[in-house]
Amino acid sequence: MHMHASSADSNGPPPLAICAPSPEFLARDPQEDFGAAFLGMLKNPTCPDPVWSPTTDDGVMNATFEVLRRRNIYGVFSGSDATVEGGMARVLRWRAVAPDRVIPALGFGLGKGTASVDAVTRMHDQGQFKVFGEVGIQYEGILPDDPAFEPYLALAEQRDIPVGIHVGIGPSGAPYLDAPGYRARLHSPLVLEEALVRHPKLRLYIMHAGWPMLDDLLAVLWTHPHVYVDTGAIAAVLPRAEFYRFLERIVEAGFANRVMFGSDQMNWPGMIERALEAIEAAPFLTEQQKRDIFYNNAARFLRLSDQEMAVHSRSQ
Repeated sequence: MHMHASSADSNGPPPLAICAPSPEFLARDPQEDFGAAFLGMLKNPTCPDPVWSPTTDDGVMNATFEVLRRRNIYGVFSGSDATVEGGMARVLRWRAVAPDRVIPALGFGLGKGTASVDAVTRMHDQGQFKVFGEVGIQYEGILPDDPAFEPYLALAEQRDIPVGIHVGIGPSGAPYLDAPGYRARLHSPLVLEEALVRHPKLRLYIMHAGWPMLDDLLAVLWTHPHVYVDTGAIAAVLPRAEFYRFLERIVEAGFANRVMFGSDQMNWPGMIERALEAIEAAPFLTEQQKRDIFYNNAARFLRLSDQEMAVHSRSQ
């Protein structure tokens, strides 16, 4: 439920490495350039088994599809380009290569390169996307109930388009990188409430599950029974003990049937399997709960037809 069609240099000049899971996160010296320190961490990882990125765009795409076919994964892909249209064009190029594996989604922000409501409507009319997201307005410091975002939510509700909104983990130190509007308080799923009540028929899922605001998340899941979450980057990147504490509380609270698998794969295809392994090895999940997280919950949320699910079953 959470992947990206990304270029090899979408997070800096390749190759780059990421620790998945990470043993610890960078401690910032405020007198130093944090961007340079962050890039240095990606170039010189401290963990013994980092995931390295391919060095070409085709390498990222081909390695991603290799994992999807080998593990029988169908991915909701959005772009990560500077403009909405540019990201959608890359998603469509990937879909042309692997139409049986790509569910196209429209990545979206309200900064430079924002697509108008008319443009989004036109792209949906043309069948370019099936999911509206990743909506990354948290990086711009914009709330989901902001008047500027309202027409897009109204369109999604009117057309019954699933919406995935980034609420939670971004790169550590995001305001000191390229997201000066990013704020920790926007990790809270409570920021969604007014938009949810205003649009009661909206299908919405919280990307990254609002980590680390666990109590806020449980309150939202209780109050708004139609809201789902995806595991996103937290499944691969967080220290395993922290991810398990967070996920186990969601499951113990009775919301395992609204958790959907996501890896937030960008230009590190190996993140997909690290995220899969985190769910597969979770000692507190039953086999049925694992299957629900990997497939059944998303199939229900996306309203996959019996025919679509039959095709997925035959390809296993």
